[in-house]
Amino acid sequence: MKIYTLAPGDSRPSANQNCWPAQAEMEAQLSEAVTALGHEIVRAHPFKDDEQHGFIAGQREGLDIFKNIPKDAPIIVAIAVWQYSYHVYPGLLTHEGPVLTLANWSGQWPGLVGLLNLNGSLTKAGRDYSTLWGEDFSDEGFRGKLRTWLESGTLEHPQPHVRSFDAAAISDQAAAAAQQLAAEIAEEKVIMGVFDEGCMGMYNAIVPDEQLHPLGFFKERLSQSALLAEMNTVSDAEAQEVFDWIKATGFTFDFGSDHATELTEAQVLLQCKMYIAACRIGDSFGCDAIGIQYQQGLKDMCPASDLVEGMLNNGERPPVKNAAGEIIKDGVPFTHFNEVDECAGVDGILTERVHRALGQPSENTLHDIRWGDADRSGSTDEYVWVFEISGAAPPAHHIGGYAGSKGERQPAMYFPSGGSSLKGVAHPGEIVWSRIYVEPNGLSMDIGRGTVVELPEEETQRRWNSTTSEWPIMHATLHGVDRDQLMAKHKSNHIQVAYGNSAEEADLCLEAKAALAEKLGMRVNLCGV
Repeated sequence: MKIYTLAPGDSRPSANQNCWPAQAEMEAQLSEAVTALGHEIVRAHPFKDDEQHGFIAGQREGLDIFKNIPKDAPIIVAIAVWQYSYHVYPGLLTHEGPVLTLANWSGQWPGLVGLLNLNGSLTKAGRDYSTLWGEDFSDEGFRGKLRTWLESGTLEHPQPHVRSFDAAAISDQAAAAAQQLAAEIAEEKVIMGVFDEGCMGMYNAIVPDEQLHPLGFFKERLSQSALLAEMNTVSDAEAQEVFDWIKATGFTFDFGSDHATELTEAQVLLQCKMYIAACRIGDSFGCDAIGIQYQQGLKDMCPASDLVEGMLNNGERPPVKNAAGEIIKDGVPFTHFNEVDECAGVDGILTERVHRALGQPSENTLHDIRWGDADRSGSTDEYVWVFEISGAAPPAHHIGGYAGSKGERQPAMYFPSGGSSLKGVAHPGEIVWSRIYVEPNGLSMDIGRGTVVELPEEETQRRWNSTTSEWPIMHATLHGVDRDQLMAKHKSNHIQVAYGNSAEEADLCLEAKAALAEKLGMRVNLCGV
């Protein structure tokens, strides 16, 4: 039987060229595995000599490729890198054959992140698919699962860690907090400032209005051009004040002089202007949270937004005044949802309000589910995930806060205009993790508990070296959820995290947030708890 393979990639040529060797290596291993099981691999699109990669780099290109694939042919979407899901999912929606999304277990490029994004996008679209991942494609267990899909067109993973949330089983304190916050949202409503939708092809990150409005949430649709225009009204002196505030905390920058490859002070000063502009625009529209898309378009105009996003998500941050002379959201986070992931935006608002109402740290962020590995230092027997986002984690999550954090230049292959990350190591403690995701008939939330562990510097550096060392990292262990269970159930590249002051208080926050989400109309799944 002929098995057709697709390799969706980035829309940025530099990323596709840099990442191609890893993709080619993974595809060779996949071809060997499929051939050994008695089937023939047919790559549905060629290597591009002129572009020096073999990725699908656009939506039209993807649709044209589907014209030459038999309608009922089995398809494997092979993912070793970050990919733009809309390069392939439009064609997958009308394809009649079985679909398997597949990734290698590697942190080198965000391939697992790309896999989970495509899975979330297909889930939102209501398109059936199977999924598979593995460290060694010659492993008997991996090939057994691959054989099952090849022979049946389906592959299911056990999910004994999942159960429906039961509001009757929670504490009175959690129930009361959820009731009060639900009433406030029903009365006041919530506005999310969206600086353009659809970042990096993340179809799963766009919540349809008809699913959002019943929750009491509404979008203020803004343009990234408006953000850039507002940045141009911020004076150099104002930007310098923010820059000086950051440096006074003990935060350090790894500065150089070459704009193309190094972080420069000029880049950071532009980020300071973006921070001020974002606060003022969000405040002027009465937004409860904002999301900056950055990436395509804005990446060619100004430095990255990640330092800005991390500061916005922090309670302690440079003060910005509005036209009335009032400090905007003084002393509390101005919740930011990275990459305009609207599911994370809803989650971030609920998390911030629940934790603040319960007297817990309200700073929260999304992270990429980048990779995971056993701890090679021997510090813990638990499986330790690498949660890692491009810089939007708040300093309050880091060991040492601002003083323990650092700014490094964002990788040039993704961020040609540079900009500082907000790099740090998440401090040990108890966390609540969650993900809101879109299904055809409404919004759902998966929620669970975890513990952030502290690893020796050498082990942390190994994990950074295996992923993206410029970015903030969280060493997370999940309670009652193993590696494959998370991969099988999670419907997004992103996971939302927030700390509780103790295990008991984190449990309380979980109960209250789950109850609040259910009151707003979501289906809630408890995972591992």
